[in-house]
Amino acid sequence: MGQGQKRNTLLVPEANKAMYQFKYEMANEVGIANQIQGDYWGHISSRDCGAVGGAMVRRMIQQYQQGLANQQQPQTTIQ
Repeated sequence: MGQGQKRNTLLVPEANKAMYQFKYEMANEVGIANQIQGDYWGHISSRDCGAVGGAMVRRMIQQYQQGLANQQQPQTTIQ
């Protein structure tokens, strides 16, 4: 992957490999994985890259919401 002017950094650097794999999983889901040659995304349109990013965000929100829903709800008492 080109390093160029990359300004965004992960808040948890240990998650770098997992996020990289997640990006390619979402690219496959969106249907552009076959257009990517190695690690080069330069010929992929901004619209398609945005679709990958949007799919990533939707999946992360979905997983977070499922985690919240699975947590045990605190008991409230009425006095």
